Amino acid sequence: MDKKPTISVIIPTYNRLFSLGELLEALSRQTFSDFEVIIVNDAGVSISVLKHLYDELNITIINLPENKNHVYARNVGIEKALGTYIMLIDDDDIILPSHMEKMLSQMQDYDLVYSDVEIINYEVKGNVRYVKSRRLFAYQYDLKAMRTFSTFVPSGCLYKKAIHQTTGNFDLEVKNYWDWDFFLRVANTYRIQRSPYASVLYEFSDTGNNASKNLQAMRTYLNRLSEKHALGELPTKNFFLLLEELEMKKREAASHLLWDGQPIVSRLIEKNIN
Repeated sequence: MDKKPTISVIIPTYNRLFSLGELLEALSRQTFSDFEVIIVNDAGVSISVLKHLYDELNITIINLPENKNHVYARNVGIEKALGTYIMLIDDDDIILPSHMEKMLSQMQDYDLVYSDVEIINYEVKGNVRYVKSRRLFAYQYDLKAMRTFSTFVPSGCLYKKAIHQTTGNFDLEVKNYWDWDFFLRVANTYRIQRSPYASVLYEFSDTGNNASKNLQAMRTYLNRLSEKHALGELPTKNFFLLLEELEMKKREAASHLLWDGQPIVSRLIEKNIN
C-alpha cells in the first residue's frame, strides 16, 4: 500500500492558468516534500499541461462539469485528500520555499496554524507577475477581536484534516466569508496559532479579480455570517480603509519578511507555452 502524504494541498482554480503555474513552481521549490496537490478545476480552461510540466509533484486534477464556485470546489478537494494535514491555497497566491516546513514545525501543540502574509499588487508583463507594491499583513491573534475583523488569511494555513469531522464542510451559504466562518467554528473547539513569518504572497492587484473587492455583493453573505455567529453589525468598508483604523493599528504585530521581491517564473513561461 502506498504511503499517505503528510499534507494535502487543496487548490480551487478557475481560468487562472498562468498564476496557477506560478503557484506550482512555488510548490516545486518547497524544502518539505511529503505532500500531494489536489487541484479542483471549477469548469475553467484546461490545466492538464501543468501536471505534465510539474510531473515531480504528486498532482491530482479534478475537473468539475459545471462552475460551482470556490467554496464548493474546496469541499470537493477536502473529500479527496489523503493527508493528515490540509493546506489551503488560492490559485493566485504563492507560498515561499520554507513555508510548509515552518508551518509543520509549529503544529505539535496546535490544530490549526496560519501565517502572516504580504499583500501584493502585481503588474503583468508577458504572463509573468511582477511586484508593483507590497504591504505586510501581520496582526496579533486575539479571538475576541477576530469576531469584529478577521485577520485570518486561509491561503497557506495548515490544519489537521480531522477537524472536519467536527466542523463539517466549508459553508456555501456564507460564500465570501467561508474562511472567517471556518475560523470561528474551529476556534470554538481547537487550538490555533499564528506564525510570525510572512511566507505567503496574497494577490490583491489593481487589475486582478479578487472576489473580496466587490463589497456590495458581499453584504448578503456578511449578514448571514453575523447572524450565524452573533457578531452584531459588521462594516463593509473598503478593506484597506479598515486596516488604517485605530483598533486595527493596535493589533499590528512584528513579523519576518522572507520574499526577495523576485517574480516566480513558471515552466509555462520557460517552455514558451501560451
